[in-house]
Amino acid sequence: MNDLKGYKKGVNLGGWLSQCDHTKERYDNFISEKDLEKIASWGADHVRIPIDYELIEKEDGTPDDSGFAYLDKAIEWCGKFGLNAIIDLHKTAGYSFDYLENESGFFDNEKYQERFYKIWDRISARYGKFHERVAFELLNEVTDKDFCKKWNEIAKTAMSRIRKNAPDTIVLIGGYRNNSPAAVKDLDPPYDDKVVYNCHCYDPLDFTHQGATWVKEMDQSKRIAFSETNITSEYFENIFKEALEVAKKYNTCLYCGEYGVINIVSPEDTVQWFKAINSAFTKSGIGHAVWSYKEMDFGLSDEHLSGVIDEIIKYL
Repeated sequence: MNDLKGYKKGVNLGGWLSQCDHTKERYDNFISEKDLEKIASWGADHVRIPIDYELIEKEDGTPDDSGFAYLDKAIEWCGKFGLNAIIDLHKTAGYSFDYLENESGFFDNEKYQERFYKIWDRISARYGKFHERVAFELLNEVTDKDFCKKWNEIAKTAMSRIRKNAPDTIVLIGGYRNNSPAAVKDLDPPYDDKVVYNCHCYDPLDFTHQGATWVKEMDQSKRIAFSETNITSEYFENIFKEALEVAKKYNTCLYCGEYGVINIVSPEDTVQWFKAINSAFTKSGIGHAVWSYKEMDFGLSDEHLSGVIDEIIKYL
């Protein structure tokens, strides 16, 4: 696979079924059919739907199928408005990219790993039939490089389980350092011809995450204007270059599942950053999904960007 058709220009639905308080009120009200209609009107061809294991599992690991109703609804809305979808497992028992979640042990605990495999058993059994418009993402943002070997082994087992139910579904797999493009070279060769390498890009972090309270060692008071950076299309092309070469070597694609700018940055500077990274995406043919549609400190549809949203969506 050397062209990821249908997943060129996307928007994340962060904070709906993931990174939330996991209440019925949240699930029922945070995202609606009108939101999917708006995303489609922006010219997007897909959405990425992060989910946490709490959506479809009880605390003890037993299945809780009630959460699937919200995914079913999302897939239905996507179909109505001509959008494809990526189901992204954002958190699994024993692991989260966010250290504040206090999830740990996944890479050394077979029980946690089996829960992970069973989640994908259930997701693939339910949505594999939609392979022409629904893709899967194994796990969001593996953090430490030390997890790399074990992650490759876990991903291989997960793929073998998924393929029993969903032989034709596109599956995205990213590496350590929070899906860094630099980690793609250390991922195993694709399991089959429907696996795509995944990365995220928030470079440079001191610009896109300035003032972020959840980033360790971030100077909360420091502010950087776009004019003070060296951010250009070439800057991003260099970031993606090696990962693209690895993807080409294995006759697959590179996809960027998250990118964006914190709402502390001025709207005008945000536009400039989007313009630069979009130029690199376009030149390299990298499909991508912006973080995020609403709230989550990065919301495109929030009041903060209302004056420039027409300009920004040109560069999604």
